[in-house]
Amino acid sequence: MTLLAVERIKLFSTRSAWWCAALALALTIGFAGLFASQLDAISLGMTQAGYQFGLMVVLVLAALSITTEYRFGTIRATFLAVPNRTAALAAKTVLVALVALVIGELSAFGSWAVAKVLAPASDLALTTADDWRIVAGVGLVFALGAVLAVAVGALLRQTAGAVTLLLIWSLLVEGLVGLIPGIGETVQKWMPFNHASNFLSGTPADGAASMPLGPWGSLGYFAAVVLAIWVIALVVVQRRDA
Repeated sequence: MTLLAVERIKLFSTRSAWWCAALALALTIGFAGLFASQLDAISLGMTQAGYQFGLMVVLVLAALSITTEYRFGTIRATFLAVPNRTAALAAKTVLVALVALVIGELSAFGSWAVAKVLAPASDLALTTADDWRIVAGVGLVFALGAVLAVAVGALLRQTAGAVTLLLIWSLLVEGLVGLIPGIGETVQKWMPFNHASNFLSGTPADGAASMPLGPWGSLGYFAAVVLAIWVIALVVVQRRDA
């Protein structure tokens, strides 16, 4: 608990964390409001159409949480105070994941509430397990995305490189890989962010062919990929100098 408290203080002592959280909420909820205000009736899935905007901001927030420590050298003080680097990295990851989870749930239910107000003719009742997955599942995707971003930040140690890789991969690479002749469509089916989208909406984000896993299977696959990259980051952090 002490490590989590320390990481909380470090994260929220900078303005970037507050700005990122506010921007993620504004973009996600604002996009839902735009949809709802322009259409007479929208589906439940459309209320969460802007989640990718919020996710991109959360990825930036999570990457900054560790790359700024390398930039300003505070990571050395962290590892001196906590020689167990596994515990230090785990505490940071858990804290950032919890923050991302809260941002995700607030943005998801905020988007849903705004849509209900602006498009009252729409059937947006949360009556089935799939309905709840579409809305409440956003927080899980945000949390896993944050873990991934911390891992990438720990591996690259530079804000520009980590943020660029995360955004280009999620926004561009996963969409373009399907254009590779022969194997493109097969590879695209196993891209992690496509599985995150499949979990939330039942469809991939980048127009990939039918996915090999169902929604919950896709979440499990996304989580497995994130965990694997985080473990690699942990091994690298333990072996190299701060």
